Amino acid sequence: MLHTSPPLLYSHWIPPAAGSPKINCDASWSRDLKRGWGGIILRDNRGHLVDGRRFRISSTSAFLAEASVLREACLFAKALNLSSICIENDNAQLISLTVWELVPPWEALAIISDIRLLASELRLSFCGIPREGNEVAHWIAYSQASSLDEALRFYSRMVSTPSNASCDFYTYSAVLKACADARQLSIGKAVHCHVLRSRLESRSRIVYNSLLNMYCTCLSSANDEKGYVDDLVCRVFGSMRRRDVIAWNTMISWYVKTERFEEAFRSFWMMMKIGIKVTVVSFVNVFPAVSRMGSVRRANLLYGFLLKLGSKYANDPFALSSAIFMYAELGCLDLARNVFDQSLERNAEVWNTMIGGYVQKNSPVEAINLFLKALASEQIILDEVTFLSALTAASQLQQLGFAQQLHAYLMKNSAVSRIMILNALIALYSRCNLVDISLQIFSRMCERDAVSWNTMVSAFVQNGLDDEGLMLVHEMQQQGFTIDSVAVTALLSAASNLRNLEIGKQTHAYILRHGIEFEGMESYLIDMYAKSGLIKSAQGLFQMCSTYGKDQATWNAMIAGNTQNGQIEQAFTTFRQMFEQNIVPNAVTIASILPACQSVGIVSLGKQLHGFAIRNCLDHNVFVGSALIDVYSKSGAIIYAENVFLISPEKNSVTYTSMILGYGQHGFGEKALSLFYSMKESDVRPDGVTLVAILSACSYSGCVDEGLQIFESMEREYGIRPSCEHYCCVTDMLGRVGRVVEAYEFVKELGEEGNNFRILGSLLAACRNHGEFELGKNVANKLLQMERGKGLSGYHVLLSNIYAEEGNWEYVNRVRKGMREKGLTKDVGCSWVNVAGRVNSFVSRDQKHPQSDEIYETLEQLALKMKDAGYRPGLGSEIGTIPEFVE
Repeated sequence: MLHTSPPLLYSHWIPPAAGSPKINCDASWSRDLKRGWGGIILRDNRGHLVDGRRFRISSTSAFLAEASVLREACLFAKALNLSSICIENDNAQLISLTVWELVPPWEALAIISDIRLLASELRLSFCGIPREGNEVAHWIAYSQASSLDEALRFYSRMVSTPSNASCDFYTYSAVLKACADARQLSIGKAVHCHVLRSRLESRSRIVYNSLLNMYCTCLSSANDEKGYVDDLVCRVFGSMRRRDVIAWNTMISWYVKTERFEEAFRSFWMMMKIGIKVTVVSFVNVFPAVSRMGSVRRANLLYGFLLKLGSKYANDPFALSSAIFMYAELGCLDLARNVFDQSLERNAEVWNTMIGGYVQKNSPVEAINLFLKALASEQIILDEVTFLSALTAASQLQQLGFAQQLHAYLMKNSAVSRIMILNALIALYSRCNLVDISLQIFSRMCERDAVSWNTMVSAFVQNGLDDEGLMLVHEMQQQGFTIDSVAVTALLSAASNLRNLEIGKQTHAYILRHGIEFEGMESYLIDMYAKSGLIKSAQGLFQMCSTYGKDQATWNAMIAGNTQNGQIEQAFTTFRQMFEQNIVPNAVTIASILPACQSVGIVSLGKQLHGFAIRNCLDHNVFVGSALIDVYSKSGAIIYAENVFLISPEKNSVTYTSMILGYGQHGFGEKALSLFYSMKESDVRPDGVTLVAILSACSYSGCVDEGLQIFESMEREYGIRPSCEHYCCVTDMLGRVGRVVEAYEFVKELGEEGNNFRILGSLLAACRNHGEFELGKNVANKLLQMERGKGLSGYHVLLSNIYAEEGNWEYVNRVRKGMREKGLTKDVGCSWVNVAGRVNSFVSRDQKHPQSDEIYETLEQLALKMKDAGYRPGLGSEIGTIPEFVE
């Protein structure tokens, strides 16, 4: 009895060498060897014994056979013109083994016809494949699984071998698929030429579908030259006499990949119009085109047609996932949920798509609720994607309690050891401001990939630990990981936060050397240079970008950079240019340009931008609302600021901070305190800047006891360690109400942290305002010692004013003389007022204003009226107002 062998065609051929090298054999054949197969014998094409020689197999207990023995048997068989050898056991049961497994495939081509004859006469299918002539195709298909290059090399040897072997439909189809998978367009074109020169029937759709797939796969980038790509792909598609649904689906998919969404939709309808029966794949391909087109009407039309085709289509998991994704991308989460709820067959992919849709559209609560339903369902097995979506949703919510529960569940189910899950947990705890736990997870990882390092670096930077992030990047390089676009983004952000120009320049140089490009790169570079004070470099980079290469983020970065560096006119010029280039401003644009309005004191500009935000539905954005509150309050329009705060649907810590600071600057200390305490009820956690704002408000309004109480509870209740800004606020708060000695003792208790220009400057101003001259001299002398070499004139002026208040003119002249010798000059203060749309600016003893004569005449009249009213100016008024905080 003859038996066909297992598909040993799938074994690799390895030539024999010294020491009897081994070759891998198929597992099923090895099992037969274990049952007692004795060795290799030679038979003719009809199975008759040709020679009594037996080639023994010594390795019967493993998945190996000695290559030298097999090679010898094969060569002997070829010498006798035999096409096969057999393996025989003790019961004379045979397993046919062709020469294919024992010699290089390009040598075995010469006897392929004999192999076919053997299979035909014995009524056997060659290696389990019923079609005639596809042995070569099957070998190529196998080679694709192990090595695409091996498959292409085999085809090259095959076509260059002078034998009776010929290529058929399946051969060309297999090698074209290998070209597509390897993205080898040039080899694919060569195979196309072979197809055209061959005598294959022109009506073969198999080959032409493979050709079309090869061209579409190799030319699937939207950045390819459009005319050239269209010519190649469309000519192949146009040359097909009979186009089946596979060809149409391939074209639709290609149109979507190359961002030709209208053509994809048009091809779908054309296919239906000419009577081609659509498949589920047709809908899976066209749904993304509709979502990218932003057409809800077309989406409803296509999904309705899918339902009309029956339950086989409507309940297909792939079609369901694609339909849910389409509606989610269109922002129609309610329609996506309707599709999900009506589906009868839900696999993990369907659940994941719906949960992922909620996550992508910033609906984490709905995503978590659906995840919990999936978790409770016994019909679904959740995978990594499900848990990744849930972790992302928890990260968006920043709900630490749920995050810890989810973490515990993953640990119990042994899913937490996977790298993807651990990376998501690092990001989750980072978003919850627990970067120390993120670091613990990262440190305990047995294996880390590039995503792990990038996530941890980003966690440090996003939580203000920029130095730690930079050190981790250095360690990342030491471990052999390449700095990619994600790490570069974190480096540029860290350089911006630290105002570290050297790190920024080094990162920029690294980008140029390695040719790194990523979306938004220009905006990161512009932001880094602008925050480092090199606004000219930032503007140069902005000008180097082509007009069409400037996206919204680039314009926003330049506007913000100009505003931050006091380039107010340039900021508004860039804002106007943005309109001229038909770039529609978004919420970030408005939030970036609004601070420029307060710099020039023109509240009308702020109102115009506010009106633009309302017309474009941007006023409810939390960042726009916070910027509007800041502009109105600093422009004196506190009522407007209060109204914006009250109608804002979303408020974060920045929104509260801006309103608290506005109340404080206008002397509404009680309102500021009430708003601060209401943050806890609104579940908004104050940060360090919020506490600076409320302490400043208490200082402005004289609420000293309340301010001190908040300061003392900072670490205990809010987990925030006091910084220099908080110490400065407390010093100013005590000094304003005359508790100068207490303020001095407070600064002394700070130790080294109290030796700060801002803290001591605030204390010096309090000493001068409340006549504590001796104490003020001590503080001033300490400041002058710290100031050496820094070129700061403000503290010299303060000390001079203290001596003047005391009437000690000798020391006044000594201080002034010292300032002149050091070349120190006091910055001249400037004020401005907007009259009839024109900004009028003034400085001390200014004579440049066109109406200066009239202004001075009016001032003299006011001075006479003040004198008649009994006002007598003090010495400090003659000297000039000294700022409370002098840097």
